[in-house]
Amino acid sequence: MARSTSAVRILAAALFAASAAPGAGQQATGLDIPGLERPVEIRVDRFGIAHIYAETEHDLFFAQGWNAARDRLFQLELWRRQATGTVSEVLGPRELPRDIGTRLFKFRRDLRQELGHYHPRGVEIVGAYVEGINAYIAEANRSPGTLPLEFRLLGILPQPWTPEVVISRHQGLLGNIGAELSTGRLVAAIGADAVKRLEDFGPGEPVLELDGAVEGAALSQDILGLYDAFRGGLRFLPEDIVPEHRGDRDAFARLEQSAAAAAQAPAWDPDEGVGSNNWVVSGRLSASGYPIMANDPHRAQGAPSLRYWVHLVGPGWNVIGGGEPSLPGVSIGHNEQGAWGLTIFSTDGEDLYVYDTNPSDPSQYRYRGQWESMTVLREEVPVKGQRPHAAELKYTRHGPVVFEDKAAHRAYAVRAAWMEVGGAPYLASLRMSQATDWEEFRDACAYSHIPGENMVWAGRDGTIGWQAVGIAPIRRNFSGLVPVPGDGRYEWDGYLPIKAKPWVVNPAEGYFATANNDLIPRDYPHMDAIGFSWSDPYRWLRIVEVLGSGTRHSLADMMQLQTDELAIPARQLVPLLEGLEAPDNRMLRARDLLLEWDYRMHRSSPAAGLYAAWEGQLRSRASQALAPEGVRFNLSLRKTIETLMVPTGELGAEPLQARDQLLMDALVAAVAELTEKLGPDPGGWAWGQPDYHHAYIQHPLGSAVDAATRASLEVGPLPRGGYGSTVQATGNADNQTSGASFRIIVDTGDWDRTVGMNTPGQSGNPESPFYRNLFDGWANDRFFPVVYSRGRVEGATAEVFRLQPAR
Repeated sequence: MARSTSAVRILAAALFAASAAPGAGQQATGLDIPGLERPVEIRVDRFGIAHIYAETEHDLFFAQGWNAARDRLFQLELWRRQATGTVSEVLGPRELPRDIGTRLFKFRRDLRQELGHYHPRGVEIVGAYVEGINAYIAEANRSPGTLPLEFRLLGILPQPWTPEVVISRHQGLLGNIGAELSTGRLVAAIGADAVKRLEDFGPGEPVLELDGAVEGAALSQDILGLYDAFRGGLRFLPEDIVPEHRGDRDAFARLEQSAAAAAQAPAWDPDEGVGSNNWVVSGRLSASGYPIMANDPHRAQGAPSLRYWVHLVGPGWNVIGGGEPSLPGVSIGHNEQGAWGLTIFSTDGEDLYVYDTNPSDPSQYRYRGQWESMTVLREEVPVKGQRPHAAELKYTRHGPVVFEDKAAHRAYAVRAAWMEVGGAPYLASLRMSQATDWEEFRDACAYSHIPGENMVWAGRDGTIGWQAVGIAPIRRNFSGLVPVPGDGRYEWDGYLPIKAKPWVVNPAEGYFATANNDLIPRDYPHMDAIGFSWSDPYRWLRIVEVLGSGTRHSLADMMQLQTDELAIPARQLVPLLEGLEAPDNRMLRARDLLLEWDYRMHRSSPAAGLYAAWEGQLRSRASQALAPEGVRFNLSLRKTIETLMVPTGELGAEPLQARDQLLMDALVAAVAELTEKLGPDPGGWAWGQPDYHHAYIQHPLGSAVDAATRASLEVGPLPRGGYGSTVQATGNADNQTSGASFRIIVDTGDWDRTVGMNTPGQSGNPESPFYRNLFDGWANDRFFPVVYSRGRVEGATAEVFRLQPAR
């Protein structure tokens, strides 16, 4: 890796460190807080990271909850309402499906057992965290005029939390139930063999045929409506906003339409942007001689961000990293002995069951030849502007009933592994945060049920390793990829022990990387508990290409790799244009623009802009060519490239000629697309620009408020490089709506050399100087230092809160 570029990265980090501070000097605030046992000090550094020092474990997590509420109060209130099924109380009857779905999928087992799963003192830790949140809420509600802007815009107040809110599963990466229903519908339409040719399932040959008891035509109904409602994001309307800040309906419609268009790209599914990269490098291959860990999880971008940095120092705890403001602890980060990170590991923990119901009593379903009664619960859902809604919640032995077709005497239920004890996403990281070596880390991983993840570890003792985690049902006689009858013939045979999932320690290569791709050894003995859907391998291929280059890697090299923009798909596809006859001089120049390009998706590159449009057209056209007539289907990029590299008769009677024609037709269409979008001059087709690939971070209320208020809530736009298949994963759409808002790189030889990112800022309060101060650095790929030692923290402090127990 080029040393000159590394030097630039180090300089950029230093400059960002000097410029991101919202103000000079330290401001100290003393507060008396009911519920504390001893004094607590919170030092907020100039990037907005809170370093919390407490004398007791209770106070440490109490203060973490208090500080999370100080920074992210509105985000926490939205989480609480979604978790408790009370959104209709503030937004009215349109949110009833969400609230009913939430209550249908609510965790209803033993709470003490649940909290104890995540940590031996989980009851106390989560309890203290909730107490801290509530202490802040109680004080804030005494002066409603000082609440964050969003509360004033909606005319509401934050309400108290309970431990049940913390363990809600509503925003987790839970499973594949939507894909399962879609696959079932496709199988019903074109048959299992045709679906296998289009899809990219593996490893192995999963069974896709529908059981004869599942009526394929009936799968077209809105079976998952309640599930999708409870899992979906909140959408605010102008009428939800107080009149003085309300946007008009026409402007709202335009903004929503524009945002939807900017988030779309030909043949690209935005869900492809939900992934991640991580890797560990042994000291043998690092410049410092100590292991390095790097992680950049990819999730939806938003204001505020999903991730939230924090540093927790107390008895038995000295951990720093990123988590979610709704959860105690740290999900990704390091302690004094090691560093860890995560990416998604395909784990199918959901199934859709189809039942025949009793024509005489629709609350009974057939199971093993007998009628079995559903469990029925009744709850009242508060609704703004009307009487509470009486909700009827039904359950089979497998799980919540999400849809009933009473005319056809049929019901559908979701079986979800995440409804078992231990299904709260990321909360088992409490155990990981106290691991002192690889074996303790693996033991902690055994409690990590949701989501399925690739956990990597880099220990200061020199050990590096990978452990796949996630609760994985064992299916002896079915794949889990299509709906099945719930009559007792398709049951789970328990769960695979997590430590029996794939793992590696100290690989011979000296590094290990994951990027949501298929890493399953082909002789793995538990294939009946492994998923079949993986990300395309291109991010992973680029990472291991760099890590395996034979050079020693510095921290700056890892910063460069996390933001690497070389597109391996382009390196495979563009050479296919060599020698192709162009229909005119304009197409000849476009072809040559790609052939002379370096395959890097740099924001300033017109060739990158042309390639992005061309690749989208290729995927669309290849999908149309392979899908049966009348069927809309998007091929994966890997499947697209495979089809074009080795064309078959599916493309035409003369496969090579048909392939070449498709390549040129796609280029013609891409040029026409960019001409309409950006003008006829290729010099204006740079990939990164406000009218093409950019980052504009939206706020949940943004489209519903007036323009002046919107400007205070939303952030951007700024141009972006990279795309959906580069290590710098920024998606293929115009607006980067997903990707790495949070990044971390740790050199275990010196914890104070850790660097990171977040965007747009640590605070969720639009009036805070920490709300958007990190956006410019993030958009321009600049890291900030993440200090750890007490002396370095004191030197970086911008603000101090000294919390005293109230007398």
